[in-house]
Amino acid sequence: MAGRERSSRQQRPWSVYRANTFELSSEMIGLALAGNSQDPDEPVLEFSVACTDLVTPALERKPNSFVAVSCTTPPQAFWTKHAQTEIIEGTNNPIFLSSIAFFQDSYINQQTQLKLSVYDVKDRSQGTMYLLGSALFPVKELLQERNHRLHLNLRSAENLHVGSIGVAAWQMEEKRDQRTPMARLPDTVHGRTVLPVDESLTESMGVRAKYASLCRDPLLTSVFGGTMSRMYRFPTTDGNHLRILEQMAESVLSLNIPRQYVKMLLEEDAARVCELEELGELSPCWENLRRQIVAQYQNLILTYQETLSDLNDYRGPSFKASNLKAERKLEFMPTNLHVQRMRVQDESCFDHTYDVVTIGAPAAHCQGFKSSGLRKLIVKFEEAKKHIYEEECSALSSSQSIVFIPQDIVRAKEIIAHINTLKTQVSYYAERLSRAAKDRSANGLERTLAILADKTRQLVTVCDCKLLASAIQALNAARPDYIASKASPSADSEQVVLRNDQDTLLATWSGSNSRSSLHVDWHEEEWEKVWLNVDKSLECIIQRVDKLLQKERRPSVGSQDSVQSDQSAGGGSTASKKDGSPSLEETFPGEWSEALYPLLTTLTECVAMMSDKAKKSMVFLLMQDSAPTIAMDLTLQYRRDVVFCQTLTALICGFIIKLRNCLRDDGFLRQLYTIGLLAQFESLLSTYGEELAMLEDMSVGIMDLRNVTFKVTQAMSASAPDMLPVITGNRDGFSVRIPLPGTMFDALPREIQNGMLLRVQPVLFNVGINEQQTLAEKFGDTSLQEIINLESLARLNSYYEQFKEVLPEDCLPRSRSQTCLPELLRFLGQNVHARKNKNVDILWQAAEICRRLNGVRFTSCKSAKDRTAMSVTLEQCLILQHEHGMAPQVFTQALDCMRSEGCRRENTMKNVGCRKYAFNSLQLKAFPKHYRPPDGTFGKVET
Repeated sequence: MAGRERSSRQQRPWSVYRANTFELSSEMIGLALAGNSQDPDEPVLEFSVACTDLVTPALERKPNSFVAVSCTTPPQAFWTKHAQTEIIEGTNNPIFLSSIAFFQDSYINQQTQLKLSVYDVKDRSQGTMYLLGSALFPVKELLQERNHRLHLNLRSAENLHVGSIGVAAWQMEEKRDQRTPMARLPDTVHGRTVLPVDESLTESMGVRAKYASLCRDPLLTSVFGGTMSRMYRFPTTDGNHLRILEQMAESVLSLNIPRQYVKMLLEEDAARVCELEELGELSPCWENLRRQIVAQYQNLILTYQETLSDLNDYRGPSFKASNLKAERKLEFMPTNLHVQRMRVQDESCFDHTYDVVTIGAPAAHCQGFKSSGLRKLIVKFEEAKKHIYEEECSALSSSQSIVFIPQDIVRAKEIIAHINTLKTQVSYYAERLSRAAKDRSANGLERTLAILADKTRQLVTVCDCKLLASAIQALNAARPDYIASKASPSADSEQVVLRNDQDTLLATWSGSNSRSSLHVDWHEEEWEKVWLNVDKSLECIIQRVDKLLQKERRPSVGSQDSVQSDQSAGGGSTASKKDGSPSLEETFPGEWSEALYPLLTTLTECVAMMSDKAKKSMVFLLMQDSAPTIAMDLTLQYRRDVVFCQTLTALICGFIIKLRNCLRDDGFLRQLYTIGLLAQFESLLSTYGEELAMLEDMSVGIMDLRNVTFKVTQAMSASAPDMLPVITGNRDGFSVRIPLPGTMFDALPREIQNGMLLRVQPVLFNVGINEQQTLAEKFGDTSLQEIINLESLARLNSYYEQFKEVLPEDCLPRSRSQTCLPELLRFLGQNVHARKNKNVDILWQAAEICRRLNGVRFTSCKSAKDRTAMSVTLEQCLILQHEHGMAPQVFTQALDCMRSEGCRRENTMKNVGCRKYAFNSLQLKAFPKHYRPPDGTFGKVET
């Protein structure tokens, strides 16, 4: 078995494991044979075991054996089980692939006694076994042996000789020119061989800058914790060995990101209510409509407030167990989110790290799946909107009513966002210009004015559109007792009549003239005056600054020219008349701020008036559009928020760990800021029953990640809270700020340091593998899976085409594979189009393409516990075989070893308190062969 988990099972729950780093005593340093004694990822003692000539009471039967390791350290007077190996079936001479590792917090020393107990398992599914024999030795004896090897006799409970057990410690203290020759035991199984001690393999891996330890790196330890570790030694085809460290860690972001996200939603919806209330007084029918919409939003806000309070009060582990996935208080938290890491060291002594983020399918479990998932709900909502729009157009085809088309709604949201941003920027640069004038900085004045003019003109361009003019007309018509004739040229003949239909409210023009008559022209003229005032105010400022700079550069200019310049600058608009004395600069030489202050005040006031009027009209337009379907809209939005939050949390975890691992990889960083990060999600959900709706939720949540950008900044300090990501934005687009310690930030290219926004390209491939997928294939519908895979194939091909256009091939990682990327993509395309049942080749090829394209990998099933465990362990073994030359004859044994004694087995314990995968024998008959766990590791479990 691999090394023991990082804490005692009895003392602390699985979810709060933390790797401890402390100064080792001299006795502990003497144990450091297998790694860097100061690296918490490295064990202080690691050894492999193999048995020979095992004897069973029934001589004709060969045992199915494993070794359990227990320890006791004086003055402790009892034995504590530390670890166990995998089970090897049908041999008297088993050679175990999992090594026994003691990490820094194992608290062993040279006086520690170790007991090796060999068990014979008669029935793996029932767990019936008996003790074959055992052997004892002190740690000191292993250390003092010249080659750090022991050969011990196994004695039964009756003190009978039942075989031998060999112990071989792995050391790193010295390199030897000659490697220990490989020995072959008399009885081999499928060509498995003895694992020799090869010191060159065990040189400390923690000293290389490229490797970022989950237990030591300041950035990763601020985000990840509770790390579990397992170690293995697998033989390769060329007679060497691979040293594998498997790790699994949970993340504090499982709670931190939902807290930030819900708080942002709360603020966004509260701001929307304020916008509606700031519309001012409306006529009774519009006022009733506004109250209905505000009431719906207030109910949603109350829900978010309760959720945020629950998240802030939560004091449990930093991951959500699979049996809590439908817990309402935690519904924004991702289910069973972990990072799964495999760190490989081959004969070249270089590290290769492979990370996969595992997460339970992002879905609204608490809300249920009876009414289907997000994908269908969005279609139903859009159909309802379309139906209402068609009814309005039909009912009002003979009138002159103001009806806004769907494209107007999208444009209205964009206009509001632009106005909010540009208004803030204009105010900021107006203040900057005032400061430059006060400081008498000619260069500052010139530069700031150029930016102010650009931002102001952008704002005017946004506001100079017919949609705004129409919306302002509609809002004016919704005022109490509004009469069109009040100031219009045709007052005697026309007025606005307010209609209160059952489904919607519309401001309808009635009278002799059509909508294209003088009324609209008059309203457009009024609106045009508003934004023209802003334009003219800006021109006044530009002329005044030009005059000030001319006087600064040519002090001999006559007073007459100055006065004329002042007069020409002041005659452009009513706004400029607020400027008191045209010869102010002559009267008070050097007082630039005095000359500009009135003009800047006027500009700011005009911009505020224009922005306020434009924004209110757009808010009214959106209110009118959302009114008929507001309840359905907010219910759908809430579900989408829940799903997106879970997906976003996983993405941020993946981005951070990928960025940290590739901090010195110039090719990856160039790819990152040029075409963005590829995020490949693998799903094992079936397309039957509730899981079909989960897949709908998940696919929408993943596609919504296209609205996410990342920005890397320098952390304020090296403390963990200052290195946590920060989310900004709203539902139309989120930006995630990733703080890095100064030394890491300095390693980034200038483009990323300067704040370039980094995009994400998400893709999702789904292949159902369980018995429910069999039902879907025979009696149900697999079209959703086919559509999702086809869509993602197109996006993946598009991403690679972008890569080829702008980046060289040497940006990509090297691979031992003989298949080039275009060929892999072609094979993937063939498999996606093949419509073959349970075609897991799609998943394998998509995963390999993702790794070859520097992407981030995510794996999901319903709870990320059982099917996910089968997938990640299979992926690890495939990587070891294809990229690192693991001997193919040990593939199945290595796979069973990782599944029975690896980190994913402990993940089941963390989630449901039982070290069993939630499968039964009947279910597993429907699984593809490579996704079946070994006997004895599965059973009936409440998930």
